Amino acid sequence: MKEAMFYTREGDTHVRCGLCRFGCLISDGARGNCGVRENRGGTLYSLVYGKLCAEHVDPIEKKPLFHVMPGSKSYSIATEGCNFHCRHCQNYSISQVERNAPVRGREQTPHETVQLAMDNDCDSISYTYTEPTIFYEFAYDTARLAHEAALKNIFVTNGYISREALATIAPFLDAANIDLKGFSEEFYRDIVHARLSEVLDSIIEYRKQGIWIELTTLIIPGLNDSDNELQGIAKFITTNLGADVPWHVTQFYPTHTLTDRPRTPVETLRRARDIGIAAGLHYVYEGNVPGEGGENTYCPSCSSLLVKRYGYAIEANRISNGACPDCNAAIAGIGL
Repeated sequence: MKEAMFYTREGDTHVRCGLCRFGCLISDGARGNCGVRENRGGTLYSLVYGKLCAEHVDPIEKKPLFHVMPGSKSYSIATEGCNFHCRHCQNYSISQVERNAPVRGREQTPHETVQLAMDNDCDSISYTYTEPTIFYEFAYDTARLAHEAALKNIFVTNGYISREALATIAPFLDAANIDLKGFSEEFYRDIVHARLSEVLDSIIEYRKQGIWIELTTLIIPGLNDSDNELQGIAKFITTNLGADVPWHVTQFYPTHTLTDRPRTPVETLRRARDIGIAAGLHYVYEGNVPGEGGENTYCPSCSSLLVKRYGYAIEANRISNGACPDCNAAIAGIGL
């Protein structure tokens, strides 16, 4: 347990959490929307500091990040809890904790985390599986040490962090994959229990901070797969972020409480990819459908095949010093 960052006292017993965009007002003895930040006598505590519930050595492509050190390994960690309550969360067993239940997890320090990353020949640490914002204090302390050790730091996030919290960690945060889960307030209200406008503002803020970003949209049949929504996302990216920001359009499968929808047809993913390319995006990828061809990277200038993938595995990588070997066009990303 550690005193939380980004909160203010309101009155004698309440605190206002400023870590994410919900801005929870928390009474004495209660927890915030994430379930893992608790007010104890006017002091807000993080209950998950150093309590890891998941750790794996992953290919960085699993995040998914296709334009950050392709083929490298990322030491990936999580604690319990999340500030979103998505009906289709694939990690609900660790993200959706009981409101007053004891927090589970194996104790690990930031120093140990960085050392384990290096011992496993990882080039980065990914804060992932649940929402990294809710274990911010641990992520922040770890990210500073990782930065000193020349490791990259990566958030896999829902994009609901407050501006102040993002600005504080930005000097140590190299990349993020941000879920843009849909493009209507109705979808975010009913399926995610959050606000689209806040996510869009946060995504733009990541870009302004100079953090490399890639966006992921899990496409759910009948809920966020209309041409209007997909065109809206593509236009948002090109207008506010730039054509070089990769967009991953990913296959949904029924899980958690959203089990009345079928898997996303591959044809829908192809339609989404075509919409993104037509809007001017340079890199649009189809996810969760290995071998269908939509995972490859092509040169936006001459259309040469640059990176051939099957799932998370790279079968060929022709990028040379960040450029296409055929026309010398620059390929956007980190460590290409």
